[in-house]
Amino acid sequence: MSKSPRVPGHIAIILDGNGRWAENRKLPRTSGHEHGAGAVRTAVYGCHERGVKTVTLYAFSAANWKRPKGEVDTLMRLCAEFAENELEELVRRGIEVRVIGDLDDLPTRTRRATEALVTATRGGTRMKLALALSYGGRQDMVSAIRQIAIRARAGLVIPEEVNERSIRGYLSTGDLPDPDLVIRTGGERRLSDFLLFECAYAELFFTETLWPDFTEATLDEAIAAFSRRQRRFGRTGEQVSSAS
Repeated sequence: MSKSPRVPGHIAIILDGNGRWAENRKLPRTSGHEHGAGAVRTAVYGCHERGVKTVTLYAFSAANWKRPKGEVDTLMRLCAEFAENELEELVRRGIEVRVIGDLDDLPTRTRRATEALVTATRGGTRMKLALALSYGGRQDMVSAIRQIAIRARAGLVIPEEVNERSIRGYLSTGDLPDPDLVIRTGGERRLSDFLLFECAYAELFFTETLWPDFTEATLDEAIAAFSRRQRRFGRTGEQVSSAS
């Protein structure tokens, strides 16, 4: 009998390839984002059904504001529609939603729909879903350092008290566990300013699958790959084996 794969506690996903998916079909890039919305539901509910406790989706980076206005408008509309259309199902499943990134940057409809989703799902205990919207890892670290500097200037923090744990607490992800597995679709092999501090020991899974083609089979492939890896955290393989 084959052994069941080890399920990561926290899966972070970089949603990449919508534009190329559309271009391959000679469709406007916005069509790729439209089709990619279905893959978001597949990923969220697929993780929920597999017992993943935390999922973070890199839905819209701070750098994405540089894209053409029509594409940005489509992405913002899709974010709002996800928040509005999936609210009841997320509540039913006990999925608590939170946002990392700068909500103030979002257009009114998207911001209000997202805030309503966060409020409605608060207290869900079966899974946490973090939506990274107008998010950048470097930007988040700068914000954390500024907060520490302000407290230090007020005499509330001394340099000797600053460590990894305290810095982690000032990040927007401070109450979330570090990712165990990062999945990136679309064939690119980089983090693109996503959870830079938090992903220090995450396992990385890159797939050529474009985001609109993401299925539960893709998710299972990533989880299976994670399950085969030995997580050492600086120790030797022998030490890990002995400890387990």
